Formats: sequence, C-alpha cells, structure tokens
Amino acid sequence: MLMKADPSSQLSQIAPDEGTPVSVKIRERVLAARKRFHSNDNIADFIEPGELEQLLDEVEEKMQAVLDSMVIDTTNDHNTGDTARRVAKMYLTEVFKGRYVKAPRITEFPNAEHLNELMIVGPITVRSACSHHLCPVVGKLWIGVMPNEHTNVIGLSKYARLAEWIMGRPQIQEEAVVQLADLIMEKTQPDGLALVMEARHYCMAWRGVKDLDSKMINSVMRGAFLKDPTLRREFLALIPQKD
Repeated sequence: MLMKADPSSQLSQIAPDEGTPVSVKIRERVLAARKRFHSNDNIADFIEPGELEQLLDEVEEKMQAVLDSMVIDTTNDHNTGDTARRVAKMYLTEVFKGRYVKAPRITEFPNAEHLNELMIVGPITVRSACSHHLCPVVGKLWIGVMPNEHTNVIGLSKYARLAEWIMGRPQIQEEAVVQLADLIMEKTQPDGLALVMEARHYCMAWRGVKDLDSKMINSVMRGAFLKDPTLRREFLALIPQKD
C-alpha cells in the first residue's frame, strides 16, 4: 500500500534560507556583525564561496528590470540583448571590485638598509566612480613616503595595487584618499606619508554643468609631512607639473 508523503515533512527538509536572495544573506551577516556597508566599504569578509556568482545573477536580474523600466526593447534590440549581464559583471568584477574582494596580498620587507630619505611614487592612474551618480572618476595619484628603520618596505607596484583596491568602489575623492592613507600607514608604518590626488569627475563633465576642464585636487599629510613644512614643500616641489 502506497503511503502519501507528509507535506509537513517535505517542508522541513527545505533549507530555511532557500529562495532568499543572496544579497539579503550577505546583508544579514554584515548587520549581525554590526559592521558598516556604505558604498566605499569592503564587505568581502561576509561573502561566502560561490556567492559572488549568485550575486552577479541577482544584479543582472535587477539591471534587466531597470532596462525594462526605461522602455528599452532588449528582446529585439541586438545592441542591448546582453547589456544587463555586461553591466552586472562590470560593477561586481571590475569597477566596484574593491567592495567584494579581499585586499591584495602585499609582501613586506624589513628596512635592512635603514633608508630614511624621501621616496615618491607616481603618477599612479586611478579609476573610480562617484557615489552620487556612479559616474567615472579618473585621475592621477602621487604618494610620498618618509621611511624609518622600522618601516616595512613594499614594492612600488604594490602602491598601485592598494590604490586600485580602495578606488574600485563608489567613492568620494576626499574620503578615498583618507582610506588609502590609512591603509598605507597600516602596511608600512613610516615616519610620514603624503598623498596628492588630481582627478576629473564625469558627474561634472558628462552631466550637470558639463564642464570638461574642471578637476579636483586634494591631499592628505600624515606624520612628518604634517609636522615639517620643509619636508612637505620638498614633496610638493618634486611632484611633476600636473596636467
């Protein structure tokens, strides 16, 4: 005699979070840890293996809904048929990658030669997007380091890697430079650190006032650069003439 399956027992076998969007799962972990998840925060610690691919599918679905609401016929338009997927991939794996992956591995070496002279790295090309309109922010960055005998030495290319990780999020330029300065100070422990960033913001060039020539320049000075005006002037004088 065939026995009917008990519906309640079938329901009990379903995972409690089945059907829950992966973005909700990630958000709940962040909230449970009482951490911030602003646009320029990194949330990689709360993403489990395989979930970034699921998040890509979810963003694609939401982006398709945006295109539909803009009355774009993606079914018959050969130019936009895969646009939702392309945009989702661009956001998660390229321009906003700095939110979803852990910091790049940085090999640090002791300052064996006790170097204590000013070192400048740059210009490093930076690419980001403004948090307000998600329009591109593109510019250059100069980094000045005043090491001491206890400073950790890192390769020149690693400064660019760290900058890429910080800038690869929706950012405000003033906050981005401070975030990068904090990270480099943590990694290298120098006597002084100076950053200058010059960038064009396409939220001004592409929309709004549509001013193609305006740029923003800002700086962050730490340690010796903040206390010693002579060192600060030397750093600023050695930066090549900006565009």
